Amino acid sequence: MFATKEDLNVFPTAEMVLHGFEESAKNLEALHTDMNQRFDRIENLLLADHKRRIEKLETEVKELRDALAM
Repeated sequence: MFATKEDLNVFPTAEMVLHGFEESAKNLEALHTDMNQRFDRIENLLLADHKRRIEKLETEVKELRDALAM
């Protein structure tokens, strides 16, 4: 019941581990890309909302100025 040279060969195991790390790296890259797209979408929505709110405030300030000028 002693291990043979074939049993002690670590190269297949090392190759499997390497393959696992490569797959993990691909999965993380895909996740990173997906997260960036989601954050970009959220950022664009927030910027659009802020732009709308600022424009509304500018309109209201102009209306107040016009009302006070009378």
